[in-house]
Amino acid sequence: MADTPHDAEQPSQDSYLSIPTSPSRQRQHSRRHSRHSGSEIPDEHTSLLRPSRSHVRIHSPLDTPRGYLSRNQSFAGSSGARYHNRHESWGHRLMQALSDRPDPMAESKGSLLADDRIWYDQFTSTDWVHDSIADAYRLKQLRARRDFWGRVSVSFDSAQGWILSAVVGVLVAVLAYCVDVAETTIFDYKDGYCAKAWYLREKRCCPHGPCTDWRSWSEVLGGHPFGNVWTDFGIYIIAVLILSILACLLTMTTKTVVPSAYRMSTLDENLAAGYSQQPDENDNDNDEDISPRESRSQFVDSPPPMVYYSAAGSGVAEVRVILSGFVLHGYLGAKTLIIKSVGLILSVASGLSLGKEGPYVHIATCIGNICCRLFTKYDRNDGKRREVLSAAAAAGVVVAFGAPLGGVLFGLEEVAYYFPAKTLFRTFFCCIVAALSLKFLNPYGTHKIVLFEVRYKIDWEWFELVGFILVGILGGAAGALFIKASRRWATSFRKWPVIKKYPLVEVVLVALVTGLTGYWNTLTKLPVAKLLLNLAAPCDDDSRDDELGLCPSSIDEIPGVIRMLLAAFVIKGFLTTITFGIKVPAGIYVPSMVVGGLMGRIIGHLVQWIVLRFPHWSIWGTCPLLQESTCVQPGVYGLIAAGSTMCGVTRLSVTLAVILFELTGSLDYVLPFSLAILVAKWTADALEPLSIYDLLTNMNAYPYLDNKHKPMFTSELTDIVPRVRRERVIDITNSPLVPASELRSKLDVLHRAGELDGGLPILRDGILVGLIPAPDLEYALDNIEDDEISTLCLMANVPSIDEDESPERDPTDFTPYIDPAPVALDIKSPMDLVYECFAKLGLRYICVLRDGRYAGMVGPPNTAFEK
Repeated sequence: MADTPHDAEQPSQDSYLSIPTSPSRQRQHSRRHSRHSGSEIPDEHTSLLRPSRSHVRIHSPLDTPRGYLSRNQSFAGSSGARYHNRHESWGHRLMQALSDRPDPMAESKGSLLADDRIWYDQFTSTDWVHDSIADAYRLKQLRARRDFWGRVSVSFDSAQGWILSAVVGVLVAVLAYCVDVAETTIFDYKDGYCAKAWYLREKRCCPHGPCTDWRSWSEVLGGHPFGNVWTDFGIYIIAVLILSILACLLTMTTKTVVPSAYRMSTLDENLAAGYSQQPDENDNDNDEDISPRESRSQFVDSPPPMVYYSAAGSGVAEVRVILSGFVLHGYLGAKTLIIKSVGLILSVASGLSLGKEGPYVHIATCIGNICCRLFTKYDRNDGKRREVLSAAAAAGVVVAFGAPLGGVLFGLEEVAYYFPAKTLFRTFFCCIVAALSLKFLNPYGTHKIVLFEVRYKIDWEWFELVGFILVGILGGAAGALFIKASRRWATSFRKWPVIKKYPLVEVVLVALVTGLTGYWNTLTKLPVAKLLLNLAAPCDDDSRDDELGLCPSSIDEIPGVIRMLLAAFVIKGFLTTITFGIKVPAGIYVPSMVVGGLMGRIIGHLVQWIVLRFPHWSIWGTCPLLQESTCVQPGVYGLIAAGSTMCGVTRLSVTLAVILFELTGSLDYVLPFSLAILVAKWTADALEPLSIYDLLTNMNAYPYLDNKHKPMFTSELTDIVPRVRRERVIDITNSPLVPASELRSKLDVLHRAGELDGGLPILRDGILVGLIPAPDLEYALDNIEDDEISTLCLMANVPSIDEDESPERDPTDFTPYIDPAPVALDIKSPMDLVYECFAKLGLRYICVLRDGRYAGMVGPPNTAFEK
């Protein structure tokens, strides 16, 4: 999850564990004065309900150092001001939600209270079970009040989800409106400007066609120095380069260097990702080092770190991984939101073959994450937070395609890992609010949510089903071939050292090629959304551009239209392939639809030509006599092929059929849309089993366990269990006191193996008696002030020998961090059961037993880290 420092509130009594008195309390009394805890009421559930106190010292990926965030996501400030304001005003909470917190790393470790918990650490996983139990006890405590205000509190708590969904929907629509208006205006600046109002785009400046108020740059410069045509061309190329370079430079401000302890390839859409070169000590002084422990994370044989840019690409694959429980601090933060929004305006306005629809999903999820900070119910519970993020991601699809139902299905089919019925309904509500808000804002002045919304008035004929199926096959094949071509291009061109080291060089080259090849073709020069509108619109639609010549009036004009479409198809297909993966905010949804729309429009005109060439065939019926150009609508073939190609790229099925239905508003074409997408998915799966986002997930080693595609297992758990190693277990057979130096060395073993989300089992006589997670152990060891070599840590509950219980917590007592009942399976358990435990419960590890004795521990089958 994104880095989210939050406001603090006094923890309740039953939130934490009871802390038994350590036998070593008296000899450790001198270091207890700086750690305090409130009175605690023990019960039999406290071990499961304890807030995690993992304490990996990791900086935010976005050059914004984040502090020691609590499990309650509290901001660790000075101890004197920790609880001075338990009930902040709404304005105060809003300002804190939108602002970046000051760096608390400069605070002394002694100023941290014992009640300060850490939120989930970078590159770890959400503990779904813990968050569910914690929320249940929060509700139990809230409902314990039976008076009037208690009932009001319960009602307000129930309404928070709806309030948050509405706020997210409105904010997503407002930001989408700003992006839409800004990018369409800046896009036209490449050709000229409006003399009566410089901030108006060409359509608003001249609503009824060409006019004198819109002045081209050659007219402004008087045709100097190269004549009207070449002057316009030169300024166009310069504008494309400037906008692309600015978008890339903005994106590169989100650069993050990930140390070698994290064994992943990248976190953006770089299919040729590999480890970056070891940076110079004096190079990239502003880059963040997010090692869990700076003093111990450097190893002799460690590979060089990898580099990623959180604002690059669409972010859909990363959002899907985050919603599955993976933690990425800063990826959904305010800085990413601002930079990606501004960079997206520049990159789309540059005219590159990319879209803004995919990044809308990432941007909307950022808005949802930031809005979660307004309510502690979602602010302090990562599991609850992901319910809001799922709704926000769906709202991003709504503002991208104007399809509320499609947005809900997108959340269910593509990004959401856990989607209960309550989340489904709130997601639907959020999508409706986003759609209504954007329609009210009217970004294009056409009272349409999106630019390429069309209407078909003529029904299709039965003989056209053959053409629809053919279009579906070709669209699915085109999508699959695009994935293969993108991978081949990335593993060849992007492997060049200069391209790999300097991403800006690739952006400049792609922008130059785009300007040189796209300027002279009338279709490829258009914005991708406007081009898709003209490809899908019927010939009687007033919103299309008549000057493009896509609607032939006789059979003799059809070959010329097909040649123009074929040239645009080749150019756009090539530009889309080389553009995907460059370091600018970029989406692949609409560009893939445009490539498919060009291909589908070609098929539509071929069918139209056949009907006109052989009008007396009985199979046509009365179609040739219906209109001058027959009943065949090439725009229908264009939209069906656009959806089929997008299906081949993303493997969305039901979602795409519903989106196409909502774009056209016609029930008559639901069957052709559905049939073509069904065939396209079959074809794409046969040629390339992985979607573009599955490919990114696998090649970049994201820790994503796909619960929608269960692999087949014929083995047992014993086949994957590694042997038990002494340095990976804590043995308390002889004494419950373990030297801190020994615990630190065992923790180093886990970090050296990249198992930041692992844990150390605690054994007594070979019997599993507990487990301490690695992040919690790190936090506990960091709280020890004295020399670790001479410090003994308590790893098991022992009877108290003190007559008076002290409210002060002993930092050498590690029992609050221990899970006394970790999930364990017998070594003979089938792998299907193991897979279901990881996929359905979201576990981070499973202990293995043989005849009741500890036999090892395994992580998820598809893990993010190399073992």
